[in-house]
Order: sequence, then C-alpha cells, then structure tokens
Amino acid sequence: MAPHAVAKLPVLAGFEDWEALFQPGRWAALEQILPKYMRPRRWFSGKARTLAGVHIQAALPLRYAEHTAYITLVQVNYADGGAETYVLPLAYTSLAAATRATMPVHALVAKIADGVLFDPIYDAAFCGALLDIIAAQAQVHTSAGDLLASTSSAFARLRGPLGEVLTPKVSTAEQSNSSIIFGQRLIMKLFRRLEPGLNPDLEIGAFLTDHGNFAHIPPVAGAIEFVQGDTRMTLALLQGFVPNRGDAWYYTLATIAATFGHILARPAEFSLTVGAAPGLFADSALPLPPEANTLLGEFAVSAALLGQRTGEMHLALASDATAPAFAPAPFTQEYQAMLLGSMERRAQQSFALLRTSVERLPTTLQPDAQRLLAREDAVFARLRTALAQPVQAQRSRIHGDYHLGQVLYTGSDFFIIDFEGEPARPLSERRQKGVPLQDVAGMLRSLHYAPYAVLFGQAPGVAFSEDEQAALEPWARAWHRWASAAFFRSYLATVGDAPVLPPPTVLHTLFDAFMLDKAVYELRYELNNRPGWAGIPLEGVLQLIE
Repeated sequence: MAPHAVAKLPVLAGFEDWEALFQPGRWAALEQILPKYMRPRRWFSGKARTLAGVHIQAALPLRYAEHTAYITLVQVNYADGGAETYVLPLAYTSLAAATRATMPVHALVAKIADGVLFDPIYDAAFCGALLDIIAAQAQVHTSAGDLLASTSSAFARLRGPLGEVLTPKVSTAEQSNSSIIFGQRLIMKLFRRLEPGLNPDLEIGAFLTDHGNFAHIPPVAGAIEFVQGDTRMTLALLQGFVPNRGDAWYYTLATIAATFGHILARPAEFSLTVGAAPGLFADSALPLPPEANTLLGEFAVSAALLGQRTGEMHLALASDATAPAFAPAPFTQEYQAMLLGSMERRAQQSFALLRTSVERLPTTLQPDAQRLLAREDAVFARLRTALAQPVQAQRSRIHGDYHLGQVLYTGSDFFIIDFEGEPARPLSERRQKGVPLQDVAGMLRSLHYAPYAVLFGQAPGVAFSEDEQAALEPWARAWHRWASAAFFRSYLATVGDAPVLPPPTVLHTLFDAFMLDKAVYELRYELNNRPGWAGIPLEGVLQLIE
C-alpha cells in the first residue's frame, strides 16, 4: 500500500487508545467520518439517496490471536425518513504494518495516532477467526447482543481435513455483500445490510442442503447470527465452494459475442428464414428448427439445461408439505388481489415516468415509446384478465431475484446461487411464498437482455460499430426468441403437471402477466438509469400486447 493513501485519510485525533472509539458514548467521532467512507463502497445501496446521518447501534468485540476487531452495526438514516443497518467490521494496525500489507486502499477508513483503522476482511487472521467461530459453533456474548455460530451436517465434509490450511481470499465478484473464499473449499458471505429475521439465502440454502433433492446449489456449511433480545439476524453464511468459470451472464455474453462475430465473418452459414414469431408457447411446443440450432450453437443445450435446473429447483422447494416455511400454499383470491394491486402500482409508476421521458429518449426509441403509451390500457387489461380468473395452482418458496447473474457456470453445468430475493424489498416480503412463474419470467427477461448487452459493448473485449450493430439487430431478436424457447420448453417438461404451475388453460395468460410486470418494471429502471437501453423492455412489452 502506498504511503500517500494513508495521507488522504481522515484523522481521528485524541484516540491514542483506538479501542476507546468503540465504547458506548464515544462513537460520535466515528459516526462523523463513516458516511464519506461508506457511500462509495460497492455494498452500500443508498448511493442515490440523501443521507441524514449515521448512528452506531452496536460494536461487537471479536478477539482472536493477538488482535481485536469490532463488528460494527451502523444505522444509516436518510432524509426521506428511511433507514438501513450495515455491517462494518473495523480493526486497527500500525502504519508500518499497513504499508507492508497488500490490503486495497478502499479497506482503509481513518488514521489514528501512528496507525490506521481498516476493514479487516482483508486480514487473513480475521477471516480465519470467522471460520474458526463457525467450526467451533461458538457463542460470543457482548453487552449489545450475542454472536451465535452454527454448522450444518455437511460442514465436516465440506471443510475437509482439519489439518488442511484453508487460505482466505476476498472475492471481487459480489456486489451487495462481501465474500471470502477459503482454499477452494468454502465460501463465506458476509451480509453487509442487516435486517431482522432469517435471511432467505440461509433459510432456503439450508432447506435444500438438508433435503438433498436438489444438488445444484452451494451447500450450506454453517452461519453466524446476531441475536439481540428476541430479534435474530443473519450476519454470515458459510457454503461449499463451487469451482466455476464465472456466472451464466458472462458465459452467455461470450457465447453470443462469438456467434455474432461468426455471422459477420461468414453470413452465408446462417439463416434468418425462421418465419414470423407466433409466441413463446408456440415456439416451445416443438423442437428447435435447424436454423435456430445453428444460431444458438452450444447455447441450445445450455438453455435447455438451465430450464431443467430451474424446474428441478422449483420442485425441490415445494417438496415438503410438513415444513411450515416451505409447505405449498393455495393461490387464494386474496393473494390474486394483492398480486394484481402490486402489478398495477408498478405499471402506473412506469407509465407516468414514460409520459414525461419520451422526448429525452434517443430518437430511434421514441416511436416505440409512443406506441406503448397509446396501448397503456391494453397492459392493464392483460394484467386484470390474468388475475381475475380462478387460478388452480400452489404458491411456494421461489428464488425471487432470478436471472443469469444468479447462476454459476461450471463449464458443463449450472449452479443456482443468491437466494436472498430482491434486495430492495423488505426481508419479510422476500420470505413469503410466491409463484414459480416469477422466476421463469426473470430468467426469460435476462435472456432478452443478453444479446443486446453484447451489441451495446458489454461483452469483455468485444465492440461492434454502429453499422455492425444495425446488421446484427435482427439476429439479436432471433437469438432471444430461440434461446427463450429452448429454456421454456425444457422447464415445462421438467415441472410437468406439478401443482406449482396452473393448468394449461390458465398458464398462458398468467405467465404473460408476470412477463409484462417484469418488463414494465425494467422500463422504469432503464428510464431512470440507462435511457439508451429502454428499447429492450419497450420491445418486451410491445411483443406481449400486440
């Protein structure tokens, strides 16, 4: 670490004994500097919101070897009245040790006397201490609450021989949490945003691990929870490490980029004569035509396998009628009304934003935006029709935030990860039983985004000129169509007539409602963040209503 990095840090004066910072009543100095440190962190979700201040709720001492760290719970208050609690471990080391260390600059928080305050997840000894706590099923009692560690029945197998050293390494792949890989055997997810209740990632992962009827997840090895009175919160999750080549999103982009390159170089080998698009259900009822197999290449098999794994996941999550948190529940009229109300609210918000955003869109997208505004009533009619009819199906636990980025690609198979659900929703909502079609819609929308992401330069090392993008755009449409058909055909074949799906007479309209809901939500997101991408959800909505 360069000395100039330390020179730029804020200084906490008057704390020669750095641990005095963490004594109740002496937190004010730390509270003043934390907003500036936390805002740019990848795991901080409130970047676009106005902060009203921070308040340290607790500082839990964790003593290991000759060191001490404080697991600090920081409540972030927002100007709009909302609040979130973040987990920020903090420790101290000398300037000399910090200069010698390989920790990144963003781990440094402040300068204190002749040392620095830093985030110790980049300290191998601290990471090892967290693993040891879980292995020992330790209980760390503090005045603010207790840290309770536990192991699953799979821990010993996943951990391997006790004499084997598992060197920790912080992963750079996570966004909303921090992950530590231990010797290619275990991976620990430190949840940065803390919420009361059992985190679905632990709950669902433990359920699938214990039941053993769906092996395509990282198995749960253990956890650390924070208990404060009657409130229990998941602080860390330990899982078996799945060797992989990255997530399915980047695998898919790389596959599409290679295909597009071949189309530009050897166009005669490909054909777009696949007929008019009759719709996903019609496409998925038959095997892929030869032209589609040529276009998709190896991804035809991958899409089918991903559909199979998705169906197997849903069947496993609905497999135990004796577990209250997982037993399938009826699709009641009350639930239908609640579902319709939430869909309508999201659609109203998106259309209100679209009406005020049309003139700011790229000129090429404005005609589609006007077409959709003219068909606004059709969107609401589709939603109401789908959820006004009786639905003979069961609700069950689902992934809740399912897309290509939530799947690991091993080179020959797929493993599903991150069962936390949509991070913007309260944890209590994310633990509710939902409709498996929500996950299916999320994955199919992800497959729609993938070819356009390649055209927009998101595939590493690949860039197309404007003329090439225009030439490839019809192929992007075709790729999306046939990849979706391959996925959906395999999914339906895997789930069969299981009660988690409604009968065919209802399936089509209910599925369209979830696809509309997802695309309309994406439209609002893109209008707020990436107007140039708004054409993707615009096309998705128009395909469903025209």
